[in-house]
Parts: sequence; structure tokens; C-alpha cells
Amino acid sequence: PRIASHGFVVIGIETNTRLDQPASRGRQLLAALDWLVEDSPLTIRSRIDPNRLAVAGHSMGGGGTLEAANNRPSLQAAVPIAPWNLTKSWSGIRVPTMIIGGESDSIAPVATHSELFYQSIPASSEKAYLELNGASHFFPQVPNTTMAKSMVAWLKRWVDDDLRYDQFLCPPPSGSAIEEYRHTCPHS
Repeated sequence: PRIASHGFVVIGIETNTRLDQPASRGRQLLAALDWLVEDSPLTIRSRIDPNRLAVAGHSMGGGGTLEAANNRPSLQAAVPIAPWNLTKSWSGIRVPTMIIGGESDSIAPVATHSELFYQSIPASSEKAYLELNGASHFFPQVPNTTMAKSMVAWLKRWVDDDLRYDQFLCPPPSGSAIEEYRHTCPHS
């Protein structure tokens, strides 16, 4: 709801099965975008700009977000949330990507998932890493103002190309809810 309240059309999807791996989930995210752009009812399709698309997902859906960004460089932004994926290198990603992880995540520990994913994205790509202080793997299941504000700022900056949102990303956001923030901000 918070993202939609900032003017974005948001579609939420469920995975085909709970056993789908991140590569399949990435294909499902892209299929959902393709449906919105090409086959959704005209009342919806007319509100979609096919040149301003982004993806986000949680856990294996976060891993799927990385897969989607890697496979479709025309995306404007990607936000993997507590991402889980067996693939650790994302050197092909050119899409501006903000990875959000939880410090106390025992399912997709940041040291073996989020941090490695962030480090593997080329420094030439716009990227950010936000680690939430004390957050478990399930932090997205309850309202999280820090996550929401950061996601909105990232999407407004890269999907809308609204430079006014740089101030919320560079210098890094601060506060007790943030364990760590890394970025490729050119002017920080």
C-alpha cells in the first residue's frame, strides 16, 4: 500500500508452488509484468508505462528478483528483500538494485546471501545494501517504516528518475533500525 500510495501500479503475485526455486520465481515476476503490459484489462493496461517497470520479492522471491534483474536489463529497478538464492554471483546485473536484509535472518543469513549478492553486483551498477538492525527473515510480514521509506525512495529515484529522492539514499539513511548501509552514491 505504501508503494502504491506514491503513484506506482503494484501487482502482488503468489508463486506457482512453494517448491519453486528462485529462477522459476524470477520468470514468474517477469511473466506478471508482461501480463500487465500486454494482456491486462485496458483499464489497468492504460495506466502502465512499459518503459518504467521494476520487481521486488521476499526470500526465494528476492532471489527471483535477482534472477529477473539479471535476465531483463531493461528493468528500471529491483528490490530483493531478505533474498535467498543458491547462486551467489550476480556480475551480470545492470539494473539499479537495492538489497534489503535482516541482521538476525537465520534462513537467508546476510553473510551468505544479501552481502554476497550486493558485493557481486558490479560497482559500475547502481546498487545499495540496507541491513535492518535485529530483523529476522520475516521482517517484511509486518509494516516496516525503514524498509518502506527506502523502497519508495529507490523506486522514485530509478523508476521515476526523480533526483529529489537522492537525498533519502545519499548520504545513507541513519537511525537505530539500520545496522548497515552500503551504496554506490556518486555524491555522498
